[in-house]
Amino acid sequence: MTARVLRAADRAPVPWKNGGGLTREVATGPGGAGADAFAWRVSLADVTADGPFSVFPGVDRTLTVVEGPGMDLVVGGEHHIVDEPLWPHDFPGDLPTDGFLLGGPVVNLNVMYRRASTRAETAVVCGTVRLLPPPGGAVLALSLDDGAVLEGADGVRLDRYDAVLAAGASPGVLRTMGQAVLITFSDG
Repeated sequence: MTARVLRAADRAPVPWKNGGGLTREVATGPGGAGADAFAWRVSLADVTADGPFSVFPGVDRTLTVVEGPGMDLVVGGEHHIVDEPLWPHDFPGDLPTDGFLLGGPVVNLNVMYRRASTRAETAVVCGTVRLLPPPGGAVLALSLDDGAVLEGADGVRLDRYDAVLAAGASPGVLRTMGQAVLITFSDG
């Protein structure tokens, strides 16, 4: 089993691919892969102004608003109102996309994965969930509140935006005090 705790405090902000803002990378697969070499990537972005999203050919995306009133995503000319907090929204990353804030700044959780080789399923969970990586894949759980505990790993505590990434066997049960985002990566 391979499991790593990824602390929010350890994430440095980096510029978006298009230079339009900043993001904090939670994890990539394979680890350390750059913007052109990842199979999958998870990040948190602070969005404070309207503007274009970076284009990622061959990549599908899932955007989940974790803070703020939401966005109007214009994907390939089609409007998608993303104003329901904690509701994952899928869209192709290779279409031109613009984001317009719906009343103020937001924090978005972004999941990106190469559609030819990888699948990603994103769910918001509450309570207790066993982390089960699929064969050959990985599972990432990101706590949205303070006080989540990963039982089976010596009771590791996860605070807001801390995460645990696991491959192989299950690292245990996640018990949340609020909510967490669970992302499962498998071969496409």
